[in-house]
Amino acid sequence: MRIVLIEDNEALAKGIAYRLRDSGHAVDHLSDGAEADNFLRQEGADIIILDINLPHLDGLSILRNIRSRGNATPVILLTARSETGDRVRGLDAGADDYLTKPFEMIELEARIRALSRRRPEARLLREPIGALEFDAGSRQLLLEGQPLELPRRELAVFECLFECRGRLVSKSALLDNVYGVGSEVAESVVEIYISRLRKRLSGYGVRIKMARGLGYLLEEEPPS
Repeated sequence: MRIVLIEDNEALAKGIAYRLRDSGHAVDHLSDGAEADNFLRQEGADIIILDINLPHLDGLSILRNIRSRGNATPVILLTARSETGDRVRGLDAGADDYLTKPFEMIELEARIRALSRRRPEARLLREPIGALEFDAGSRQLLLEGQPLELPRRELAVFECLFECRGRLVSKSALLDNVYGVGSEVAESVVEIYISRLRKRLSGYGVRIKMARGLGYLLEEEPPS
């Protein structure tokens, strides 16, 4: 998934981003409230992790702006405030969940998984493609109900292609989904992941086509 993390505590943000990226998520980190608000007006996300106390624009204002645009992206608020009134204000502003600092990363990850299963754009928890199924909630590719193991980066590429199946996805878009916007990773890395994915998907009625200079497309193979 693509996760936007808005947190001005650099040490905390670095720890969260490292843990989430290690789990195969793309993480865009912003520390300034005004910059984050502008970023979210232009960029999409699967989940937003949002601190309340931010420079230049507070998290609750960002959250209200998100909801005023009709954006239903799940939002987890992070704050040092533990009073009931603060939690209520956050939830009333449109937050989906609330974590009080300090917290354990395993709890944040569990809440991310729970929200991912409730994403409004999700159509079915499991969706078929060829002989396989993709479980969006658990982020697993299944063969006859059993997980087909994919390394986390390849899974992130597959997830992006699957969500956009039938449409071309550029190398830069795939990189953004795997590493986050502005990453300094060479686009040639995508070719390696695609090559490995093709081998893993071979024989299951799924293929990845390339349109040179435009990107990649995931589709089911036509019946033989």
